[in-house]
Amino acid sequence: MSDYLFTYGTLQPGHAPSEIAPAVDRLEAIGKGFVRGILYDLGDYPGAVLDSSDRKIFGTVFKLANDSSTLRQLDEYEGFDPKAPDEGLFVRRVHPVELASGQVLKCWIYVYNRKPESGRIHETGVYTKKAV
Repeated sequence: MSDYLFTYGTLQPGHAPSEIAPAVDRLEAIGKGFVRGILYDLGDYPGAVLDSSDRKIFGTVFKLANDSSTLRQLDEYEGFDPKAPDEGLFVRRVHPVELASGQVLKCWIYVYNRKPESGRIHETGVYTKKAV
C-alpha cells in the first residue's frame, strides 16, 4: 500500500478532464519526479510501460487524500478494477519514483496494460496535452 500517487498524463494538473478534475484537485502535490520506462502516445492519453532502461517518464508525485473515495474515483477513470487487475486498460501498482531532490518514494502508478503496438513514443518522457 502507498500513500502516494505518481501521475504522468491526464491525471496531471492542467491535463485532467472535467469528469476527474475534482478528484485530482484533492491531491496534494509533493514534487516532480520520474520513473524509468517508455511513455507512449496512445491518442487521447499516454501510457507508461515501466522498464530498467535509461529512458525516463516525468510527472508529479502527490500525497493521496485520507479518504479512499479519491483512489476509487481515479481507478474508475483509469478503468482499473482491483478485483480483476489484469483486465483493465491500466493496472495500478506500487513502484519507486525518484523525486528531483533524489529522494525515492514508493508510489501508486497507473501502468499501461496492453502492448503499445500503434503508439508513438514521447521521446522527452513528458506528456503534452494535444490542442483540440
